[in-house]
Amino acid sequence: MRHDIEFNADGVMLRGWHYVPDGDGPFPTVVMAPPYAGIKELYLDDYAAFFCAAGLAAVVYDHRNFGASEGEPRQDINPWRQVEDYRHAISFARSLDSVDSDRIGIWGTSYSGGHVLMVGAVDKRVKAVVSQVPMVSGKRTLERFVVGPEFPGFLAMLEADREAQFAGAAPIKIPVVVKEPGVPCALPGREGYDFLEEAALTRAPDWINDVTLQSADWMFAWEPADYAELVSPAPLLMIVASHDTLTPTDVSLQTFERALEPKKLVLLPGGHFDPYVKLFDRSAPAARDWFLENL
Repeated sequence: MRHDIEFNADGVMLRGWHYVPDGDGPFPTVVMAPPYAGIKELYLDDYAAFFCAAGLAAVVYDHRNFGASEGEPRQDINPWRQVEDYRHAISFARSLDSVDSDRIGIWGTSYSGGHVLMVGAVDKRVKAVVSQVPMVSGKRTLERFVVGPEFPGFLAMLEADREAQFAGAAPIKIPVVVKEPGVPCALPGREGYDFLEEAALTRAPDWINDVTLQSADWMFAWEPADYAELVSPAPLLMIVASHDTLTPTDVSLQTFERALEPKKLVLLPGGHFDPYVKLFDRSAPAARDWFLENL
């Protein structure tokens, strides 16, 4: 059964869903949040329902500034706040009668796949972590998005936007994905455009294809990989795509090597977006089994 929920995160109401299995609780529970510029309707409902069918409750919510949640400026991604909001969501989950407060897991994908490394490292209420196609190094990721002579110009754009906001201007926004190559956007490449445009049409018509430019500025300083070895003793599962160009495969594998036991790697054949649909029958059972084993 799925219920609408909302909870207070430092004065901002975050909204989402609570999935509760049939039967008597309290249940082990997975806290989940969307990827970069995503909302919960972009396949998180599929994962949560899949977990729920196996006897795992799930708390799924939209990040602040996105989807059904409050927050300003809209479409703005501050990863430090998002990590803190994961911790608010854990507190909310533990306040529910149907939740076993001693059996909390966290699941994240893409940008939030990096977030859960940091949350698992610093919040020891977390008893199991699943990090799917994670963004683990902002600097190394952005250096691949923006190459060669374009990089100084990109940094100059970030600096100009920051100083304009200091003078009172509104944050600049850019598209998340674009169809034509060479047009500035947050997630370059036709792969992201095709996936998100189709998903928005079929599943999430309220999804908005823009994000603040300063979101990239914050990403540039975001290094969840530095926390990988601190997740232990919480068991860590990393699900990595073999040909991931958005959250580079090699960077994720290097991060997995840094993590301490207990840990497990699932390497899926494909690109960044394949785990959500094409390889859902492999990514979802891997996460489910990890939570069942460790919660």
